[in-house]
Amino acid sequence: MKVRDLPLPGYLVRWYEAHGITDLYPPQADCVRKGMFEGKNLLVAIPTASGKTMVAEMAMHVHIRDGGKCLYIVPLKALASEKYKDFSGKGVSVGISTGDFDRREEYLGRNDIIIATSEKADSLLRTFTPWIRDITLLVIDEVHLIDDPKRGPTLEMVLTKMRRKNPSMQVIALSATIGNPANLSGWLGGELVISDWRPVDLRQGVYYEGGIHFHSSVRPVPSISKEEGLNLMMDTIAEGGQCLVFVSSRRNAEAFAKRAAKALNLGGPELSLYEKQLEKLAATDQEKALAHCAGLGSAFHHAGLRREARGIVEEGFRNGHIRCISSTPTLAAGLNLPARRVIIKEYRRYVSGEGMVPIPAREYHQMAGRAGRPGLDPYGEAVLISDSEREAGSLFSNYIDAIPEDVNSQCASENALTTHILSLISSGFISSGEDLLSFMRDTFFFHQKKADRLLEKITGNALSFLDRKEMIVASGDFLSPTDYGSLVSQLYIDPLGADLIVEKLIGSDCYSDLGLLQVICSTPDMFTLFVNRKDVHYLERFLLEHEDELWLDLPFGEDEAYFRGLKTAMVLNDWTNELSDAAICEKYGIGPGDIYALNDTIHWLIHASGRLARMFRQSYVNPLQDFELCLKHGVKRELIPLVRIRNIGRVRARRLYNNGFTSPERVLSAGEDRIIPILGHGITTQVFQHIREQSGRMKTPQDNNQPRSGLFHFVNEGDSG
Repeated sequence: MKVRDLPLPGYLVRWYEAHGITDLYPPQADCVRKGMFEGKNLLVAIPTASGKTMVAEMAMHVHIRDGGKCLYIVPLKALASEKYKDFSGKGVSVGISTGDFDRREEYLGRNDIIIATSEKADSLLRTFTPWIRDITLLVIDEVHLIDDPKRGPTLEMVLTKMRRKNPSMQVIALSATIGNPANLSGWLGGELVISDWRPVDLRQGVYYEGGIHFHSSVRPVPSISKEEGLNLMMDTIAEGGQCLVFVSSRRNAEAFAKRAAKALNLGGPELSLYEKQLEKLAATDQEKALAHCAGLGSAFHHAGLRREARGIVEEGFRNGHIRCISSTPTLAAGLNLPARRVIIKEYRRYVSGEGMVPIPAREYHQMAGRAGRPGLDPYGEAVLISDSEREAGSLFSNYIDAIPEDVNSQCASENALTTHILSLISSGFISSGEDLLSFMRDTFFFHQKKADRLLEKITGNALSFLDRKEMIVASGDFLSPTDYGSLVSQLYIDPLGADLIVEKLIGSDCYSDLGLLQVICSTPDMFTLFVNRKDVHYLERFLLEHEDELWLDLPFGEDEAYFRGLKTAMVLNDWTNELSDAAICEKYGIGPGDIYALNDTIHWLIHASGRLARMFRQSYVNPLQDFELCLKHGVKRELIPLVRIRNIGRVRARRLYNNGFTSPERVLSAGEDRIIPILGHGITTQVFQHIREQSGRMKTPQDNNQPRSGLFHFVNEGDSG
């Protein structure tokens, strides 16, 4: 099927043909035949690199040409950025939104395509964002994540809400790995496009005894090392390919990258450029090691790296200069980084409370799907590593020959359902118990279970909790939100977490930064750090030293969740005490990316805590707002006036303060000549310009939203320096 024969806008056809895209892949043509351009709902379950994104893009451009608007939902922020680049520059406007859950962001509605995470899409629905009603096409990328216990209920609820809000809206759901696609497409009321066609042939095998064993052949692999993974990597590199190596932990990813760098020992101006870029970012031993590896042609990739470092590694790999990446499974979750050979070095993962357990078949297929670069590789190989022929047999049956697990609704979780029922009531989707049951009968959960009694039980328990905690009023069958419940829903926080925060705000004798941190880090919404055995001694010592400041007591018996929350609070406490990234990473065994992730989440939750304090504990509002700034910039309170200045972050603020310039007024009165030796000429010029601008504004009448003290509003442009 030719692209020029499709009912696409001319500008898109010209763009495709200019980039060598003249014919559709067979699965793409199947989507056209099954009504993609006639508004039919589709579930597209085809392998990675078979053209799913282009299917969505073509459909979106047809909707936009006809006056419609499109919402593209992704599971990860990194994937949102990737899709933004993919869709931009093709004649339509593209917007992206992934954070600030209590903002309506009407400006996004000016765009033709809006890309958002499922959580952000849910928050837009909760805050009555007006352009949502204009969506004519909803695309769900990685729809199999409905099965994920954490993110699945939100994705399912977004789909259900959107279909109820916009009954004529077209839905296109995309996935590479679904065991029960007919069940999911039946819920969507759509056509199923399923195929195992790939643009590059995929060969899957198990390595043992010096060779890769496929179903009907064996490929010998030269041995240059005692480590099988290195032998497999060097075999691929020798024939001009690239490798992705999946391992079970960050430590193993870093260790393999170092060994791979030594074996590769490449060089050249391109690798030197990546090495220098990474060195500029490097503040820890981990980041310095990454820079060194990249200079030799290898890299590691995991969530402990800061986003900028991951981006450099991905660019180096896409450009073919970095030849091997060793990674935790984060890289398999949708990012477009194919390689000639994918090596699954470890097929067991650590699960808290269970130890090392085999990965699901779906996860294997996600990783294996990265094998083979269209247009670059004659084939792709996915290779598991085994110790014996017997183990190899089980790997064939459990992974290579196994279909992915079924996708199942996770809405039976009362905790997850409580959050979403509150949002349904607060946003006006429902106003009675009967409305709630009617809504839930439209979910994938009910499509699978067909169980009214179970539905009544779990919704009844959720309503009982919300009524008891005064977030809703249940009067007979009538349901209405309280001001408290509406605020919790708009802030996009878990009602269980909100209840804990409010309980401690009201019940504490006096305000404590550390107490508040500990409570926030113990809520369901907070990403918390893993606790090793070696951590326990310093956690217990910290408990003794700070028991008067903490708001949560150690529960009877050992409690892993309690210590995870405490460790996370300690990291953030050290951040506000101005410890460097390197010192924090070394002290707690984490990466700079973890510090970023914690700050990203805590910023949202402490803002929410401030809104709750305004409702329940007014005397805590001012110190809490100050602490929000401390967390944002990683500073003690004394530096708050300085970090309000544009381009002044924690390092520059501390330099100014230690030299006696403790406020913007003192900086201004000192004159530029005295500040230049501290900040440098360029930054000093910008700082003085900003201070003078703010001083001028203070001389004009202002509204009631001025900061409580000082001349300066909080600005987002502050750097990390």
